Amino acid sequence: MILRALVLGIACLFTAALADAEALRMVDDAGHPLVLPRPARRIVSLAPHLTELVYAAGAGDRLVAVGKFSDFPPEARAKPVISDAFTVNYEALAQLQPDLVLVWGSGTPDRTKAKLRSLGVPVYEIEIRSVDGLAGTLRSIGRLAGTEAAAQARARTIVDDWAALKATYAGRKPVRVFYQLWDAPLMTLSDQHLIASAITACGGQNVFGDLPTLTATVSWEAAVQRDPELVLTAGSPGEPAKPGRWRQFGQVSATRHGEFANLEGDLIARSGPRFVDGARELCVAIDRARQGLPPVAFGASATSR
Repeated sequence: MILRALVLGIACLFTAALADAEALRMVDDAGHPLVLPRPARRIVSLAPHLTELVYAAGAGDRLVAVGKFSDFPPEARAKPVISDAFTVNYEALAQLQPDLVLVWGSGTPDRTKAKLRSLGVPVYEIEIRSVDGLAGTLRSIGRLAGTEAAAQARARTIVDDWAALKATYAGRKPVRVFYQLWDAPLMTLSDQHLIASAITACGGQNVFGDLPTLTATVSWEAAVQRDPELVLTAGSPGEPAKPGRWRQFGQVSATRHGEFANLEGDLIARSGPRFVDGARELCVAIDRARQGLPPVAFGASATSR
């Protein structure tokens, strides 16, 4: 009996050691460690771009719930919606028994992230500031979900497309760009933001690139003083740019030459796998402003991408 118990004890220790050796150990973008005993099979994403990333990593079939406005790819619309920008349905979350919840570092409220962790939910926080970071996030999701081959392939495509885009627009005459997140109050972004990397890659100069925070409210007086040659906004596909209050400032180069462009928001603003497609639109807008050409309407059907 003693021998049998000893053998069983050794077997249990061996099994536990083996399981521990096979566990996935990762650190998220906020520096939090995460250990999963096995690849995730029940994933919840709390933002639209995270949903897109899960599908791009080949793990869409593992999604059991998503955040509001998760509408791409089309099959994401069939997933249960469990959150919006401010709240999470914790009761529904508990019933789903997820083994991984993906949260947006700068977009998911801190109180939500703290609540999830206090409930013992495996949380992986994602904050994308560069295309390399975007590709790395895809690889991480692939590892977490056990779909590494698909994730690696999509990551390589994004990196290659980005390199080609930068090579195409390298060395062109700089264009001063104001990226308008909102008009009342007037908001823009710094060079810390992913979108700013596209502005730079396309030969643009972000006129508020020196802001100390990711996004910020700025005064109209300051924006006018920086004299952008192009004002960019993002919205619905095919929606024309609306100069709005900029019409009042005829001394601004963009107003004087009518250089206002509206990009397809889901591409450029989501920090998702279609970001380089959005960057291409941004490059076209900057290049047309560089040549003094009028802006064009952006927004080819997103379902074709």
